[in-house]
This record gives sequence, structure tokens and C-alpha cells, in this order.
Amino acid sequence: MSSSSSAHPYGVTGNDIAREYQPYGGSAGFVASTSKTSARQQQQQQQQQQQQQQQQQEQEREDALEYFIKFPKPTADNDFVLVNGNEEHNNVPIVMLLGWAGCQDRYLMKYSKIYEERGLITVRYTAPVDTLFWKRSEMIPIGEKILKLIQDMNFDAHPLIFHIFSNGGAYLYQHINLAVRKHKSPLQVRGVIFDSAPGERRVLGLYRAITAIYGRQKRCNCITALAITLTLSIMWFLEESFVAFKSLFIKSTPVNASPFCELKNEVNKYPQLFLYSKADVVIPYRDVEKFIRLRRDQGIDVSSVCFEDAEHVKIYTKYPTQYVQSVCSFIRNCMTMPTYQLVGDVTHSDSIEQLQEKQQQQQQQQNSVGNLKYD
Repeated sequence: MSSSSSAHPYGVTGNDIAREYQPYGGSAGFVASTSKTSARQQQQQQQQQQQQQQQQQEQEREDALEYFIKFPKPTADNDFVLVNGNEEHNNVPIVMLLGWAGCQDRYLMKYSKIYEERGLITVRYTAPVDTLFWKRSEMIPIGEKILKLIQDMNFDAHPLIFHIFSNGGAYLYQHINLAVRKHKSPLQVRGVIFDSAPGERRVLGLYRAITAIYGRQKRCNCITALAITLTLSIMWFLEESFVAFKSLFIKSTPVNASPFCELKNEVNKYPQLFLYSKADVVIPYRDVEKFIRLRRDQGIDVSSVCFEDAEHVKIYTKYPTQYVQSVCSFIRNCMTMPTYQLVGDVTHSDSIEQLQEKQQQQQQQQNSVGNLKYD
């Protein structure tokens, strides 16, 4: 079982499940037969049992989510807390960290410690690379499983903050939203943090992402990365064309391919923080700034911090102090805002007039943090 703390194993993984009893595959209870036919039938039965067991184990692996939950230590040091003591039921806020494509949990853990040290509960999850590129239809059930996890842990009664990394995290967040709307399950979302996201879909951006993900492997060179990029581009084009053609005749589920296109018009109205860099070669900063303008035009409370020379999803590594200051200030502001509930296709808040008044006040306060540039 993986955990972000060796002192006390609070971390929980979806694969930490007790193994089911494996049925005995022998021939006990059967009368031994000397005929070759009976021996052959017995062997076939054993093979069928083994195949069924293997299929069952594979299905269990597919159904499992490799997520990690960390609860804060109840010490006086955490009383600095980002938690508002007047919060209803005094529920501790939960930060859902959705990793970038190919992200290893040891990297995502560094971000979760920002919140754990301040008394917040964290949940870490990164979608498998093959579901982000090759088997995109599997993202729909993954989004539903994440929603079910939130409900099973009673986290839907807590204030939620989503911390999203790159298009991989944004794509997963997009499918969690789809699951929420489909099942009409309200979540107490207070805000969303975008790190190096979202970006429009481009062949060059895809090539650079593939290189970043598979570049650690010696067998992956420029030619291999280019071949994967072209294969994915052609495959996605054919897939989306087929779905579009099919929808002309029968009602079918559309392919939600680009988080940029889908999220720019999402109905959610909670505040958003964008952390991005001009040196990002995977997702150009102009894409993020375009997305920011689109959301602001829709009346969303948006703040942003632009860095000059940080690489893709490496802003925290280069500017840890400014990064922590930005996310903590954002969450503090979010905790003073009214609670948003996404139910069906409508986002409700405690009070529209109260929201507009607080948005104006928060915007003035965030001017000291938002839209900063770090050299």
C-alpha cells in the first residue's frame, strides 16, 4: 500500500483490496476415470476455470483506481489552517489533485504536501496514459468512478477544490463534470486551480507531450515520437468523423476530445486560478490567456499568475514560494465565497446578489496576487 507518509500510513489506494478466495482447480469430488475421454473433459474444465479466474482478475484490475488519500494530522500547528472555523459543520476542505499525462505519484505527492501541511485532506489521482490517448472512451467510466469515490467517502459534504495539471488533468476533470451532470450528484465545489492548462489541441503540442511522456525511455526517439503523434492524430480524426457521421442518423454519445473546447463553455461558475508560464513549450501561454479571456467574458471570477521561464508543470519546482502563496491565497478567498452546487446542467449558489457583491470585493483583493509576473 502506497502512502505519502512513512510515519503513519494514512494513504489509501484503490488497489488495496483483500484477495478473493481462489476456487480449487483440482478434481476433488469427482470419481477418477480411466477413460481418455473423461481425462480430456476434466482437463478442459480445469482450463476453463483458469481462464475464468484470469478474466475475473483482469476485470478487477480494470475496475480498480490507483488513487491516494491523505488525512491531515490533528495538531495545533495546523491551526493556521485554510479552514474557516465558521464553516458549516466545520468540514475540512478537500483538494482533489488530478495529475498530468504520465505523472508519477511521487511528483504529485509534492503538491499534495502543500495542503496537508495546512490541515487539508488531499486526494491524488492520475488517469492512465492509454486512456488519455489510445482508449479515450474509458475516461467516461473513470470519471464516474471518481464521482463514486467522492460519494462513498462522504466527500461530497465537504468543500472541494480541484487542482488540475496540464491537459491530462483537465481532461479527467472534464469527465468528472460529465459524471456529475449525468447522475445529478451535487458537489460542494469552491474553486479550480489550473497548472499549465488548458491548451488547444495541436499536432506540435501533441508531439512535445509524447516526447515528454515517453522521452525517459531509451527506445523512444524523435522518429518514434513522431510516428506515435501521427498515428494518434489520424486515429482521433477518424474516430471523431465516424461519431459525427453516426450522429446524423442515430443519437450517439459525442467524443469529448479537447478539454479546451469543452471547458471554455462549462456551466460551472466557481472561481478559477491559472498558473502558467511563457516558457511552456507543451501548452503555449497564449492558449491559457485566451481561455482566461473566454471565462472572464462569461462572468467567471478568474485570477492568474504568469511566470516567465518555468517549464511545463514545473512552476512549483522553480518558484515554490510564489506558487504556495498563490494557491493558498486563492483557497482562502474561495472559502469566503458562497458554496456552489453543480446539479444537472445548472449551477446554483447560495445567493446570486451576494455572489456578485463578493466577487467584486474578492477581485480587488486578488489584484495583489493575480496577474503577477515572475522573472
